[in-house]
Amino acid sequence: MNTPIVEAIGQILQDKSIDRDAFREIIEGVFHAMIKKKYGNAENFDVIFNIEKGDIEIFCEKEIVDDDDLTDSVTQMPLSRALKIDDDLDIGDTYAELVDVNEFGRRLVMTARQNLTQKIREIEKENIYQEFSSRVGEIVTGEIHQINRRELRIHLDRYEAVMPKSEQVYNEKYVRGKSIRAIIKEVRKTTKDPEVVVSRADAAFVTRLFELEVPEIFDSIIEIMGVAREAGDRTKIAVRSHDKRIDPVGACVGMKGIRIQAVVRELGGEKIDIIHWSADPEIFVKRAMSPATPLLVVYDQELQTATVVVPDDQIQFAVGKRGQNLRLASELTGVPIEPIKESEYLAPEPLQLAEVGELDEAIRNKLLEAGFELADDVLDAGEEKIMTLTKLSVEQVREIMSVLNSYFVTDEGAAKAQESGEEDDGELNAESKIEG
Repeated sequence: MNTPIVEAIGQILQDKSIDRDAFREIIEGVFHAMIKKKYGNAENFDVIFNIEKGDIEIFCEKEIVDDDDLTDSVTQMPLSRALKIDDDLDIGDTYAELVDVNEFGRRLVMTARQNLTQKIREIEKENIYQEFSSRVGEIVTGEIHQINRRELRIHLDRYEAVMPKSEQVYNEKYVRGKSIRAIIKEVRKTTKDPEVVVSRADAAFVTRLFELEVPEIFDSIIEIMGVAREAGDRTKIAVRSHDKRIDPVGACVGMKGIRIQAVVRELGGEKIDIIHWSADPEIFVKRAMSPATPLLVVYDQELQTATVVVPDDQIQFAVGKRGQNLRLASELTGVPIEPIKESEYLAPEPLQLAEVGELDEAIRNKLLEAGFELADDVLDAGEEKIMTLTKLSVEQVREIMSVLNSYFVTDEGAAKAQESGEEDDGELNAESKIEG
């Protein structure tokens, strides 16, 4: 059957890698549709497709009837015609007649060819989608062939991948024609070909790089427990070892830092903190705050939050540039973290007026109504302001000041009191000795 549609099939067989059984079903389906369109019925037609030769034969099964009883030329054949084909045929027999494809007409054949091409295209798209869907999370290497403001277009063997702006690293420079490595992040179905989305900014890219560089991770001796990343600046990665003899952090760093240096080079100098994972949230949070070294971590079990106390000179490292270190530590541990300076943590709690028992309740209420809740606020305001706001007498205000001042002893006063106490003790001891 030397027709345009057969030639198209032969070309497809040469160029496309399509499952043969699926291809056969498509061919037969296209021809059955063509038959149904011409004859209105395809039940008594058989389409035989020789996939090796790309050849197609169409047979129409017809019942042999008497010439006078012929009512449907599609399902019946007159006896006179049947005998010309085979003189052994008789009324009631069934004969499979080969159909000449030219009977379908040029327009119908061209329509069938277009349908076939469309079906093959759909299979190709599905094959691409399935292939790359199974490779999501894999690092691939391609060549940049197009750069615009929204995305990069990258050649991957016979296919094309796209790297949107959101998946690029902000401080990396991309050059057309240069080789690039990235991770397959997702595959999207579109009206055209499936869109293979790759990324260099995704945290999974760092995970895969460590798997390639650290055999212990690939062999599941060391497990990556989490990754927090702000691409181009810093990454924190938590690891643990399933073998007590192997230090997970040391294994990831490698001899003389060779392993981590390979990852850092691929990431263009991005800083990487490797954290030894711990099931204890306080220990984990403390380690995650690197490069700062907290003095204390207070974990709230109920709220699942943490407060970290850091030396005053390390607060900038704890928070990081624009709060980056704090954000990454919180993301890695899954715990909201609040840093506090050591000096602030050790400072005494402010004295509430409600805690000063020597104050008369009516006077305390007047102070509260005037907006004073802390003893420090009252002392800082001074006598005149207190009298103006509370309408209390001079004697009452001075009494308030005296009571509140008694709660505050300066270091100098304490030292003098201690010296005075020591002198008194000395006098008592001397007197004791004399009396003795």
